Amino acid sequence: MSDLREAAMSSKAWPFEEARRVLKRYEKKAPEKGYVLFETGYGPSGLPHIGTFGEVARTTMIRRAFELISDIPTRLICFSDDMDGMRKVPENVPNQELLQENLQRPLTSVPDPFEEYESFGHHNNAMLRRFLDTFGFQYEFYSATEFYASGQFDEILLRCVEKYDELMAIMLKSLRDERASTYSIFLPIHPETGRVLYVPMKHVDAANGTITFDDDDGVEHTLPVTGGKVKLQWKPDFGARWAALGVDFEMYGKDHSTNTPIYDGICRTLGVRAPEHFTYELFLDDQGQKISKSKGNGLSIDEWLTYASTESLSYFMFQKPKTAKRLWWDVIPKAVDEYHQQLRAFPDQDVKAQLANPVWHIHGGDVPESKMVVPFSMLLNLASAAGAEDKDAMWGFIRRYAPEASPASHPDMDDAAGFAVRYYNDFVKPTKSFRAPDETERAAMEDLAARLRAYDGPADDEALQTLVFAVGKEHGFENLRDWFKALYEVLLGQSQGPRFGGFIALYGVDETVALIEQGLAGQLG
Repeated sequence: MSDLREAAMSSKAWPFEEARRVLKRYEKKAPEKGYVLFETGYGPSGLPHIGTFGEVARTTMIRRAFELISDIPTRLICFSDDMDGMRKVPENVPNQELLQENLQRPLTSVPDPFEEYESFGHHNNAMLRRFLDTFGFQYEFYSATEFYASGQFDEILLRCVEKYDELMAIMLKSLRDERASTYSIFLPIHPETGRVLYVPMKHVDAANGTITFDDDDGVEHTLPVTGGKVKLQWKPDFGARWAALGVDFEMYGKDHSTNTPIYDGICRTLGVRAPEHFTYELFLDDQGQKISKSKGNGLSIDEWLTYASTESLSYFMFQKPKTAKRLWWDVIPKAVDEYHQQLRAFPDQDVKAQLANPVWHIHGGDVPESKMVVPFSMLLNLASAAGAEDKDAMWGFIRRYAPEASPASHPDMDDAAGFAVRYYNDFVKPTKSFRAPDETERAAMEDLAARLRAYDGPADDEALQTLVFAVGKEHGFENLRDWFKALYEVLLGQSQGPRFGGFIALYGVDETVALIEQGLAGQLG
């Protein structure tokens, strides 16, 4: 066993812990199907959101960890439940009336409100695949509509007919009496209206593989459960899909956790071992509410990628998956800077530390070098002080600070400069609020400006930080945080900011003197 694999077998990083659980399934013999199957599920009832991406990103991390500790081949399937009936109209799409007219029809039978694809389901599937392809995920895409219609699900559906009473017993335990009286694991697709029907069964015929029911108008129908004429309710569908595909691992949000015994019971009743699962905490919007595809709250993948790199989003997903995470605009700068801190740390770490480093899991062990010579948070403050409207203006300062850097040699720095200008103009600039200094603060800032005018040392972060510290101490700031907070509020219009010595080194000594003079004169607001 290689040193790397040996270290991975004892690593406490959560992807390795999960990978070892999957491997334990086959410690006695390899899977008969010849591979280990990872799956993620997606309900295309609305535009894909970051939570969907997170499932694929995290599952991919576990898959990579598994591939390090085992030689068993792997597959990853992204399964879209696009045969689900549209139960409500999403709030964040056009042509609301058109969608209202198609309620309860399978999503792949609902017209595309954007008028770009064959259906709303096809539109949302295409968006999901585009998002996943942006990140270079290796996956196979499965459509429930195709899965049912092509006959790939027929064997399991016929088994569901045979095991109908047992499967119903599992479901009825979880239902209130009112719902239980009309519930069936089968949802027929009306042969005329095409709508998904939630109706009780009059007869389930195991010999012929059919179901008989009355539609909403009282007309009796008998349909085969095969060939896409009938689908399963979503909870039975979850477990039956595991059985049909032979899924070994699937993760899902905490809101599914109470259903885990149901999913497992369905799968086992159909004669297949239930997979390993991992429950993660939910993503929250700025109000602490769960993000929702239909509401469109929280951030979309496209929105994150407007202001930061794909890797920063993967880093955000890696962190503490079992902790509820607030997913709003202000988490982006921190994620960018922490990702690059981990990149810089990686080369000097031992194998154990490298396997625990998020960047190993983001890049599958092939970790690049960080060329980010200026932190993203510092770039935001530079954009603020300089009034930069494009990244070319930012590069004027960056080159002076790091003469060896250029857009060609430091592409991640170049991207970050553009992201910073965009982020500053959209989120920082509208909220800036400058204030006048009090007497103590004014005296200290006048002293700082004087010392900087006389400064003839190197434009070095630490030397300049020491100078700023000294001014704060000599002017009686018992808590130096108050001194720096005053600098940020008077000069940058915000209550938090960068290491000020580093800011001076980047922005320029003379430029900082001019900024202080403007702040003291009340010219920045």
